[in-house]
Amino acid sequence: MQPNGAAPGIPAQVQRQGRKAEKAAWEGRLSTGCGANRTLRAPSGLTPSRVPQESVQDPALALDDIRPMPMRESRPVSVGLFVTCLVDTMRPSVGFAAARLLEQAGCVVNVPRQTCCGQPAFNSGDRATTRALAEQTIAAFETFDYVVVPSGSCAGMIKSHYPELFVGEPDWTSRVDRFCAKVFELVSFLTDVRHVTHVSAAFNGTVTYHDSCSGLRELGIQAQPRALLASVEGLTLTEMADSDVCCGFGGTFCVKYPDISNAIVEKKAANILASGADTLLAGDLGCLMNMAGKLQREGRAVQVRHVAEVLAGVGDSAPIGQAPRTEGRRS
Repeated sequence: MQPNGAAPGIPAQVQRQGRKAEKAAWEGRLSTGCGANRTLRAPSGLTPSRVPQESVQDPALALDDIRPMPMRESRPVSVGLFVTCLVDTMRPSVGFAAARLLEQAGCVVNVPRQTCCGQPAFNSGDRATTRALAEQTIAAFETFDYVVVPSGSCAGMIKSHYPELFVGEPDWTSRVDRFCAKVFELVSFLTDVRHVTHVSAAFNGTVTYHDSCSGLRELGIQAQPRALLASVEGLTLTEMADSDVCCGFGGTFCVKYPDISNAIVEKKAANILASGADTLLAGDLGCLMNMAGKLQREGRAVQVRHVAEVLAGVGDSAPIGQAPRTEGRRS
């Protein structure tokens, strides 16, 4: 060894430069790859480690061998949870399940004041009301890194149809495009954005999965929920015939055309039963309520749940359409 711990064969000047670069890797401003900078400092009482002597073969490589440690996100990812009307009024447990999944994925969940996304008005041709609701939604959620929706239908409305409401308005177009680009359905956000491949949940049963129209056709959601369901302990997935065919809900469609809607859901119910599954899952509460209603009118024992509830491990609550359990309650 040379004096002061110098490595043999490496000029002292190069070694000094290397130590300076290494120190800068700890204490300097480092780029995160997203364009933002932050400052890292060595933990108290520690000094930057030196490059191992045996790792330096050529003086010219001395500086190249000093690399900053892998970067973490400079701050937590902020997510605005768009709860949806049906979840808020009919099945709040889906919202809590969504929040739990997002937090497990490392996100900070925010639930700002919100109302309808505007889809019923949009489907009824009321563009003025839809536009007002869209502006309100954008203002409430645009400060978050992402907007996540536990519904392919509402997410599809925002992501695919909001831009139609602002065509030809330069002051709005870029703002709406930026907003819509960060809107995701819950399960696709977990898999495609946060790269979640496994959930810590258990569900003892056989399930079949219905692909809701908007999630599948507007957002391309099909493989994502099945991938996460495969990681749920005790769960067996069995596919029904025509899982990608409409259940007959269609929002206001089932009100305007009840006979057609009933004929469609009758076929869907038959496919659910033929699968042999004891539980039906999907990602849209409207579709789930429609199918649950039909199954109950036929006297079927199939339970119906939102996929988020199973993935979050809260699938022990009463199934959709059934009264909450009342153990210990006096009659």
